[in-house]
Amino acid sequence: MTLEVTESACVPPASQPAPAPRPSASPPAPGAGTATGRPLAGAIGLSALAAAALAACGGGSDGAGVAGTPGSGGATPGSGSTPSGSGGSTPGTGGATPGSPGTAPGNPGPAPAPPAGPSGPIAPEQAARFLHQAQFSSSDEEIEQVRSKGYEGWLTAQMALPPTQSGWDWLIAGGYNSAAGNMLDNDAYADYMVWYQLMQSSDAMRKRVALALSEIMVVSTTLIEGESCSFAMAAYWDLLNRNAFGNFRKLLGEITLNPAMGIFLNTLGNQKEDAATGRQPDENYAREVMQLFTIGLYQLNADGTPRLGANGRPIETYGQDDVSNLARVFTGYVLDPTGHVKGVKPERYRNPMMVKASQHSTLDAAFLGTTIAGSTPPQQKLDLALDTLFNHPNTAPFIGRQLIQRLVTSAPSPAYVGRVAAAFANNGAGVRGDLAAVVKAILLDPEARQDPAQAPPAWGKLREPMIRCVQWARTFGAAPKNGAPWLVEDQSDPSEGLGQSPLRSPSVFNFFRPGYVPPNTALDSSGQSAPEFQITNETTVASYINFMEGAIGDGMDGDKGTKIWVENYTREMALLDDPKALVNRLNLLLAAGQLSSATLATITDAIASIGTGSAYGRKTRIWSAILLVMSCPEYLVQK
Repeated sequence: MTLEVTESACVPPASQPAPAPRPSASPPAPGAGTATGRPLAGAIGLSALAAAALAACGGGSDGAGVAGTPGSGGATPGSGSTPSGSGGSTPGTGGATPGSPGTAPGNPGPAPAPPAGPSGPIAPEQAARFLHQAQFSSSDEEIEQVRSKGYEGWLTAQMALPPTQSGWDWLIAGGYNSAAGNMLDNDAYADYMVWYQLMQSSDAMRKRVALALSEIMVVSTTLIEGESCSFAMAAYWDLLNRNAFGNFRKLLGEITLNPAMGIFLNTLGNQKEDAATGRQPDENYAREVMQLFTIGLYQLNADGTPRLGANGRPIETYGQDDVSNLARVFTGYVLDPTGHVKGVKPERYRNPMMVKASQHSTLDAAFLGTTIAGSTPPQQKLDLALDTLFNHPNTAPFIGRQLIQRLVTSAPSPAYVGRVAAAFANNGAGVRGDLAAVVKAILLDPEARQDPAQAPPAWGKLREPMIRCVQWARTFGAAPKNGAPWLVEDQSDPSEGLGQSPLRSPSVFNFFRPGYVPPNTALDSSGQSAPEFQITNETTVASYINFMEGAIGDGMDGDKGTKIWVENYTREMALLDDPKALVNRLNLLLAAGQLSSATLATITDAIASIGTGSAYGRKTRIWSAILLVMSCPEYLVQK
């Protein structure tokens, strides 16, 4: 993916010369650049950076308008959605049954694999790029591990690591299970928990895949309210972590019975039909488990391209009757109170939901060519329904494509999707749905490992703001300032935060749709999807730079006046007197060597002009170098 810039992204427009660096003989006046104010704005020219980075928006589109390509999963986030996140468009009745004949004019045959990356020893830049796809960051030690073990060896070792402390246990250890002061009703604790997990846990690859899954099978802290809401979210997060390298069928079963999902999509308390009152089962989960979590709106070929009917239009995957019938399977579910002690042990928000037989539908459920007799026991019904979705021919390419998008590239080729879908269908040992095999297929694919300089111009993905922030924290070892507790808050505010925060999607449609195409851009003319641009506009670009400026120099603000900060950029400080070496190091660790020679020269010249005669000046040189790298489109797009 190439951002629409004509000059180096970090070079101010010709009509706006770069501001002179702030004198470094003494710190600036309070409020104008002190450690408690804005330490970098004067030194590097925030307005120039914002103007340059705005090119990443294709001119600052507000992200509205384009709903998604066929097979992408449908509606624009929030369009018609209820507070619980429902409201995706349901295909009309009459869609062809999956597996029925359908032509696919122009469907490409298997494409030849692209050239593999350079053979021989793995270069540091190649290792860093691989790590940025597989997890969040690349330290010197991790780069050497990849070079020593090889890509597959490193993946195998990471997948063998057991999960670290669970989110649930982290909350318990922090005393957040106290009923005092309505602590159990405070959703902020879920934010503390998940930011800590992403920034501090040693099993970074597991956390990266779990985060990707959280953006496909969405439950949002924003829309979970009431008693023990943070514990409910922690239980959901832990579920994603447990199953990150497990089997998709098990994952599907666990999310279906998870209390947070039950609250979010109305399975919890869903009652059977009542002829006397006209009540019908709630259809929210039945619709979304098909549309968003498994098969999508349109029938797909094995490579993720839409199957077309005789009229040349995509064939709908399901109809309203399928939704209404499937909804009967998800009735009668309530919280399981086993082990629950109010105000001390909120176990009912971790236990899988249980069935209350008197509220479970006994009508037949006919959907997607499967009929389940109403007399079938509830658990068996659920298993049959989820097996139908799991084994549907759409599931492998639908899920595979989205995982590629979250980890590697926004617009994978059909051939790439087909290879990953094949790994989903069969891990090589006859097992379907092995997510470890799927993740390996994604990260080891020739397209993922090809030389980025030889990739198509639109190849890659815009790094999500929350992932950039996590990368900074992990790369430089951010920790609580002055021994304060870890209280990193929701960062969703688009004008003062990142415009994105983990487990804080505004609806079940995630932060952005997988088929989103930025309007009025070169990508628009080619129909190229670039989902992350849906949350990218003038406000969020400027806010990101402001946010990172503060975080890098003064720390990331937390609740109750706390901060997460990097006290000493020790390894970077060792290169203080060699600006070129400093920038080259940051280029490797943060951008995997993607910055052009022109950009490197521009940043080097900029930081070299910052005097180092004072402690503040020395810090400012380091802070400025990091911010400049993390603000360049060559960094913002992960190739």
